Amino acid sequence: VQLQASGGGLVQAGGSLRLSCAPSGRTFSRNVMGWFRQAPGKEREFVAAIRWSGGRTLYADSVKGRFTISSDNAKNTVFLQMVSLKPEDTAVYYCAAGAYGGSSPRSYDSWGQGTLVTVSS
Repeated sequence: VQLQASGGGLVQAGGSLRLSCAPSGRTFSRNVMGWFRQAPGKEREFVAAIRWSGGRTLYADSVKGRFTISSDNAKNTVFLQMVSLKPEDTAVYYCAAGAYGGSSPRSYDSWGQGTLVTVSS
């Protein structure tokens, strides 16, 4: 599975961005799409995940109420809508695909190249 993430950029605190991720290749066994982020000097952390079938979602506590993950199954694309952005949201955001999902990076076996989100104060 190849994953292409896009939509990152520079935004002021309180602003919004929408990230997109479009998997291609052998996706039939990847039931869950996730977003993770990694800030400089920190470990990669879970942000949100969604199941292609049924649309069940999971969020990290730090983004609940501000970020929304969604999918367009017809376009085979997953989105991460981010509002009320904070400087601490600054990170490289990665999309990932896996069979079972969850909040652990180990549950995902395909990763995109990452897109940088910078939130200025």
